[in-house]
This record gives sequence, C-alpha cells and structure tokens, in this order.
Amino acid sequence: MRRPKINSIDRARRSGLQRVLQELEPGRSVVLSTHLNADGDGAGSQAAAAHWLARRGLQAVIVNPTPFPDSFRFLLADGMEAWTPADPEGEKAMRDADVFLVLDTAEPSRLGAVMSRTEGRRMLVVDHHPPTSSSVGDVVVCDPTACATGELVFDLIRLAGDEITREEADGLYVAIATDTGSFRFGNTTARTHEIAADLLRAGVDPESMYLRIYAQYTPAGLELVRRALERLEVADDLPVAWISLRHADLAQTGATKEDLEGIVEYARRIRGVQVALLFRELHDGSTKISLRSSGDADVAAVARRLGGGGHVKAAGAVIPEALEAAEARVLDEVREALS
Repeated sequence: MRRPKINSIDRARRSGLQRVLQELEPGRSVVLSTHLNADGDGAGSQAAAAHWLARRGLQAVIVNPTPFPDSFRFLLADGMEAWTPADPEGEKAMRDADVFLVLDTAEPSRLGAVMSRTEGRRMLVVDHHPPTSSSVGDVVVCDPTACATGELVFDLIRLAGDEITREEADGLYVAIATDTGSFRFGNTTARTHEIAADLLRAGVDPESMYLRIYAQYTPAGLELVRRALERLEVADDLPVAWISLRHADLAQTGATKEDLEGIVEYARRIRGVQVALLFRELHDGSTKISLRSSGDADVAAVARRLGGGGHVKAAGAVIPEALEAAEARVLDEVREALS
C-alpha cells in the first residue's frame, strides 16, 4: 500500500514533532485543548489525537475554552467526553494533567479560561498558523506550510510508527477537509491529497463525511442565511463584498454560532470579488470579523493590524467597536491592502 513518505517532512517539522512525541509517554495524563469556538480542524485534530493517545496508554481528556461543537461530536468515541473549564470534570482533568497538548492555536488569548490553568504545567503546541511574539508553549510546532493542524497530527502519528485507525482517520479527514474548503483552497497541495487518500484507505467514507460536515442545515440556520443574503453588499470601487449580522439575528432565528460557519463564503463566491468579509455584532457591542481572500490580498496582515490573526487567505479579529464603526475601519484597511 503506497503511503505518504515520512521523509517528505522537512527537518524542522520532524524535529519539533519528535520533541512532542518524547513528552507523550504512556501513563501520562494529557489535556487536549484548542481555540475558542473550535472549528473542524481544531475539533477533528483533537478527536484524532485523543483516540491515538488512548490506544498508546495515555489518559487523554478534551477540555476546550468553549463547548465542543455538536456537529463534530460524532468524532468522539463511545464514553469519550469533551469538557470546558467550568465543568467539574474539566477542572479536575486540568488539575491532574501532566501535560497540555494545544492544537490549532498558539495564541494565549484564544485559549480563554484554559490558559489560566496551564501555569506550571508542561505545554505542547501543534499548530499550522504562523507563530507570533505572543505564542505560548514549552515545545512548539508552528508550521504554516501544513494545510491544517490535522496534517501535523497525521505526521505525529506516523512518526510514532503507528498505523492510523478508522476513528483517527475520520477526525483527521474532518480537520483537513474543512480547513482546505473541501480541497478547494490554495493551501491544498499534492501531499494533502496523498494524505486524504491514505485516510480513505483507513476507512473514511467521503460521502458520509460530506453529509455530516455540510448537509446539516436547520430551519434556523437557513433563516440566518436568508438574512445574511439580504444584507450582502458589494463595494462600488473595490473587489470586496461583505455581510453584516446583528447579535439579535441569532436570537430571533434560533440559530447557533455553528450556523455561522460558511456564511462568509456567499460573499466570496461573487464573480470578481477578491476579499470577502463577515461582520458579526457580539453581545457586548464589539464586532467579530471574518476575512477571506480569493486574490493576492493578505487578509492575515489586515487582521493583525486589527488585533487578530490567521492565514494569508483566511483570518479574523474582534474589534471593540460597534458594527457600523467596525465596517468603516475594516473597509479602509482592506482598501489599503488592495492598493
């Protein structure tokens, strides 16, 4: 059976992952965490790593700053739970942990209440976002050449000399498929497809995965999409489109944060648009911005100037300003980036 070769991993990535492996000794207690409002990459990577660590003889518990997404709970094994720091089980797991394994972020602000429980604990970070001056961790693998954190977890398992089980493959497939836009985005490489093929050989059913990941609209979610499309705007002088949603929109429709996933893509799909934006008013009056690029614009650079971060093609930030003021500020930043 042909498999992606371990020697295709560059020296820096291999060295970092080997150091992570040395910390994950059988018998140790590991808390797995990821960023606020976990996405498919964070949740999928966690689930795969939890399955793998458990069969290697470690006690692995998922504790996230916000609840594990319901749409990805099918990745958790029978009896496997995911907690938050507010749950007694989550608090106990963090208190008893020998080591924290943080996936898909190295930013302390994105770890929420989990970050305060890591003091004095060994902290491992595996992430595919570019490192920043505020990145945390005792052993850190931040490799933006990886299409997803799921790719790095795949390499971690393979470097350990282990085959990948069906449960692990499902989690890794979700991680990679969602962060590459179902293999459509520019971060998709030949190796991405090689890994995906390997996951299919391990038992992943792509049709079932499609249904679980994307065919999950609810009436509330569709109503939120309807409102979003009504408010879609296209700039007269820029290849930019954006959607704005109020905090009340979620309450009035009954939609959840998970129903927001993919809404920015409606703006991105407009012919000629190079930058798509989603503005979302938060309960405290601040504004969350999601930025997507289909051209040469580096939206991560824009997000960093706004106090956020991310990738060249996908980034985000939270601005402590009202929706209308945030729209004007961000559009000015995007105009400068495009010029």
